[in-house]
Amino acid sequence: MDSGSLVAFRVAFGALTLIAVVRHLANGWVEQFFVVPRVFFPYPGLEWIVPLPAAGMYALYAGLALCALGILLGAWTRSSALLFCVGFTYVHLIDRTNYLNHYYLVTLISGLLAIVPAGAAGSIDAWRDVSRRSPMVPAWAVWLLRFQLGVVYAFGAVAKLNPDWLLRAEPLRIWLGASVDLPLLGPWLEQAWVAYAFSYAGLLFDAAIVPLLLWRRSRALAYGGVLAFHVLTAALFPIGMFPWLMIALTPIFFAPDWPRRALRWLVPSAAAPASESARAAMSVVAWPRSRRARGWLVAGLGMYAAVQIAVPLRHLAYGGDLYWSESGFRWAWQIMVMEKFGRALFTVVDPATKAAQLVRPFDELTPLQARMMATQPDMIMSYVRHLQQRFGDAVQIYADVTVTLNGRPAVPLVDPAVDLAALPDAAPLSAWLMPHPDAQRQFAAR
Repeated sequence: MDSGSLVAFRVAFGALTLIAVVRHLANGWVEQFFVVPRVFFPYPGLEWIVPLPAAGMYALYAGLALCALGILLGAWTRSSALLFCVGFTYVHLIDRTNYLNHYYLVTLISGLLAIVPAGAAGSIDAWRDVSRRSPMVPAWAVWLLRFQLGVVYAFGAVAKLNPDWLLRAEPLRIWLGASVDLPLLGPWLEQAWVAYAFSYAGLLFDAAIVPLLLWRRSRALAYGGVLAFHVLTAALFPIGMFPWLMIALTPIFFAPDWPRRALRWLVPSAAAPASESARAAMSVVAWPRSRRARGWLVAGLGMYAAVQIAVPLRHLAYGGDLYWSESGFRWAWQIMVMEKFGRALFTVVDPATKAAQLVRPFDELTPLQARMMATQPDMIMSYVRHLQQRFGDAVQIYADVTVTLNGRPAVPLVDPAVDLAALPDAAPLSAWLMPHPDAQRQFAAR
């Protein structure tokens, strides 16, 4: 395929990640997330991943900025992308509190840019080494990036196939109601039918946008829909860089030579199309020559695709309610489908003296950590283990946690009668979590 769309993808991704890293530094988020906290919530099995000292974290972010600039300019493209992927992944494995779907997407795309020949044209690499320059790239490289974005949209649609989204227009009803002070749109946003219209429009958009982008006749209209949808989303909801990331990267679905055609329209003498000789030469190296190498490439691409499809579906094997227990919620493209707010208090009891001490998480956690921990069972258990280290393994720990899910009345999330410190790490959630709020209300009514 023509290398134009892959080059444009690389430039857009490099520019957006550079802006994101600079914003983290400028807004003091590095200090807020990695320097100020006294307690962290690493992922299970990755407790050895800890933040660097303050100077080290700032140096790491400076390095991420340089790597993002390298991706943007195509300077040592694969190395820049690989180092960015490793550094960015490390930063976001330090604390589960900071998980966001688009951070996960940035990790995946930076890893893919370390594999595909994104520096084949329009790059410093191609300028300093003519042997690396090519107007063509392997088709599988472009389709791999299309597949990755397609996974986000497809599973975004699957996530919306739940009763709250379809039957209650939640959580959009809550979020739209918080924006009623907007000019022009504000008075409409508090009406119930608008929330339902937004809910079904979001589902249809996620389900249909990839096929519409792939079909040449509907592509222009579909991208207009991408612009309208994501700009409106960015205006109404504080979800960071995700809308802009999707706007900038979605043109990978266009015809691969669209940047050259656009440049020729702006500057008629520029961006000549790839010659037939260049196409012929590229066809020799676009696919590995040996059968074994081709087999490894096909197997690798197939395994990656299988993992990207299986991971978002893993919650089906866990059982329980996805939004209440949040088992399998991360890395599953559950985008904007849940509004959860909780309050958590812990009682630590010395079994020898029966003395009890009330622990308020806000006293030692940051506001964001305390807010996220109060709604996520795995983080609650991590905090219990922290309290055991703080007060001693022999103590008993009881939790008073109430949560509201998608506008329902607040109900207990954790069984207050269970000694959480006595539970093994592999204890099933049913041993200490209360049922879904709908089930609790039905039981109370009986």
